[in-house]
Amino acid sequence: MPTATWMGKLIATAHENEVQIVENNVYFPAHCVNFEYLQASPTHSDCAWKGRASYYSLLVDGQRNEDAAWFYPAPKEAAKQITGFIAFWRGVKIAP
Repeated sequence: MPTATWMGKLIATAHENEVQIVENNVYFPAHCVNFEYLQASPTHSDCAWKGRASYYSLLVDGQRNEDAAWFYPAPKEAAKQITGFIAFWRGVKIAP
């Protein structure tokens, strides 16, 4: 089961058939993410083929990991399979 952890806390876990792999990033379905650790961020970025990304920061035991998760609220047609999915980076450990 793929997992996302940071600072020893389980941020997301999913069955292998639930995740999407795009550009070597594991995207977890939102229902598999522990939103207790996520806080909305004002950050956005743009991808030519996926669209506009929004971000979450992680807050675990008083430690903040700024913009450590991203998602595409309304991805372009080429990336529609990641609608409702969240990916992680910036020190978040992804394990198979």
